[in-house]
Amino acid sequence: MSNQSSPPEGLTLLGNQNVPYRYEYDPSILERFVNKHQDNDYFVKFNCPEFTSLCPLTGQPDFASIYIAYVPDVYMVESKSLKLYLFSFRNHGDFHENCINTIMKDLIRLMDPKYIEIWGKFTPRGGISIDPYCNYGKKGTEWEGVAKKRLHEHDMYPEPVDNR
Repeated sequence: MSNQSSPPEGLTLLGNQNVPYRYEYDPSILERFVNKHQDNDYFVKFNCPEFTSLCPLTGQPDFASIYIAYVPDVYMVESKSLKLYLFSFRNHGDFHENCINTIMKDLIRLMDPKYIEIWGKFTPRGGISIDPYCNYGKKGTEWEGVAKKRLHEHDMYPEPVDNR
């Protein structure tokens, strides 16, 4: 008898050792599962310190730490699919701001969360770093107001940037 349980229905990547890595942007990689705690609000946070995309003009690599935080409603994103999805940006040429907004919109389409925010902290090129932030609160809920407030105040107390 195996001690391993199988992944929830509909998840094809979790536990699969033969998943091919895609090197071009592909939102179809994302998978979701049902939130077992829909009766209470809570944050789920992902820290993704090895994000890579390409500058659309020079083709040079851009590196970032991506921070994703969301309050689930009915669905949640499966973390291995998220990892593979973020990896799919590796050869994707786009500006920092577009990458971050695309990630947020893809996750909204997948999960329809109550709230989500994405923050990209890109390493500098040409002596400047860019840190785009975007968020969303579900329309008609208290989270719509939270999103507006957090957007207005998201960087009131920025951390010192001395390591990049």
